[in-house]
Amino acid sequence: MKLTPMMEKYILHWGEMGTRWGVNRTVAQIHALLYLSSSAMNAEEITETLGVARSNVSTSIKELQSWQLVRTVPLLGDRRDHFETMQDPWELFYTIMEGRKKRELDPTLSLLRECILDGEEDKQTPAEVKKRIKEVLEFMETLDTWHSQIKGLPKNTLLKLIKLGAKVQGFLGKS
Repeated sequence: MKLTPMMEKYILHWGEMGTRWGVNRTVAQIHALLYLSSSAMNAEEITETLGVARSNVSTSIKELQSWQLVRTVPLLGDRRDHFETMQDPWELFYTIMEGRKKRELDPTLSLLRECILDGEEDKQTPAEVKKRIKEVLEFMETLDTWHSQIKGLPKNTLLKLIKLGAKVQGFLGKS
């Protein structure tokens, strides 16, 4: 696949953003490449296009598959695996959000709940510390509930809500 300057710029930036989000640069670049590609690509094509090691491509593809961001596509007459990603930004967003929730929010909620339970018997930890941990748990549970409600909204409803932005305050009152 021949990359245009615009495509290169996008892929390089996506790789840079990946590192800021805690994702390996090559993983993010491969995801960007597959997103821009008009057809599924095999590992050799990805290697040649991005100029990265074949082993790095294999490892990166496995990570993207674990996030459910890349799927294998069989092509008639070709025994090699070909890979593609979702083309709908909303579908990508939802998949990434679900993955982050499972990897980050859910374990944090479990730990905070465990801390609260342990705190009932704990005489050493100051009451103020226990209170702060409980406040964090309540905040995180509120986010978790909000996430569950939001993910059930149709895409067009969610888009309207997002575009509404701060205007939503008018519906809720000025307080």
